[in-house]
Amino acid sequence: MKKLITLALTLALVASTLFVTGCGGNSGDSGDKKETFKIGIVQLVEHPSLDTIRENIIKGLEDEGFKEGENLEIDYQNGQNDMSTMKNIAQKFVGDEVDVIVAIATPAAQAALSETTDIPIIFAAVTDPAKAELVMDNDAPGGNVTGTSDAIAVDKIMALAEQMTPGFKTIGALYNSGEANSASVIEDLKAYAKKNGLKLETSTVTNTSEVQQAAQTLADKCDIVFSPIDNTVASSMKVATDVFNKAKVPFYVSADSMVNDGGLATCGIDYSVLGKETGKMVAQVLNGSDPATMAVKTMSDLQVYINQETADTIGVKIPQDLIDKGANIL
Repeated sequence: MKKLITLALTLALVASTLFVTGCGGNSGDSGDKKETFKIGIVQLVEHPSLDTIRENIIKGLEDEGFKEGENLEIDYQNGQNDMSTMKNIAQKFVGDEVDVIVAIATPAAQAALSETTDIPIIFAAVTDPAKAELVMDNDAPGGNVTGTSDAIAVDKIMALAEQMTPGFKTIGALYNSGEANSASVIEDLKAYAKKNGLKLETSTVTNTSEVQQAAQTLADKCDIVFSPIDNTVASSMKVATDVFNKAKVPFYVSADSMVNDGGLATCGIDYSVLGKETGKMVAQVLNGSDPATMAVKTMSDLQVYINQETADTIGVKIPQDLIDKGANIL
């Protein structure tokens, strides 16, 4: 009799355990944090500015505890400066159910958003997110998209130009009118020129093969030339700088990497810092933050970058005052 009672109690205990397990009673498993995350990175095109951002996004993620090969998988894809290609890449990311899509440059972010309003999208180097229709408002994005802006202050770059090469009357603008980020900055340049009684000549391109001719057009009739953070121009800096240096026309740009690639100077942001800040925002989302409530981050620490070789080539002497104030001489 005693053996029967013991057996009955044992069976009851086993049944109870199975019932609890089967009904999801093991709360320890359901509460565990996901062990490995997967992100998809779509980059508009490969050139030094955007490459620097991508490399530092990965560093920023590592700083926040997300390391590739340990708790993070990264699928990096080059958009080849083609919207159809980027949309296909975004579709692949959606199909792979990545945890976050990281989009480097405005067209890449627009392509990603066209394919999903559910998966979080963190962009990098978008000059005007609201005008590009990526967010409702920079302070309160309101959807599945947020990120970092590389908005620049045209008046500061023009002030630098006046300090380095004073007396210019005609400004040339070299850019791709199809890039929303570039068009936005050129509007600011037009306002600056009008306010200061300067003439503005524009020469637009649609692809890299047109840069040389467009640059030559401006070199023939402008005192200085300016380019925003334009991916088409950034991909053809050697072509553009060869034209301007031969004509001895100062070429002011908008990114430190564009100066490194031959532009004369800029007052702009450090793209390595922007990349790391973007990586931190990706980490926040992986940790549970909602992009809808994460304000777009605009870099405020502007620095002066000057290319010494270009200055020597076109006969521009770097003002001592800029050197004394810590200008980055590349």
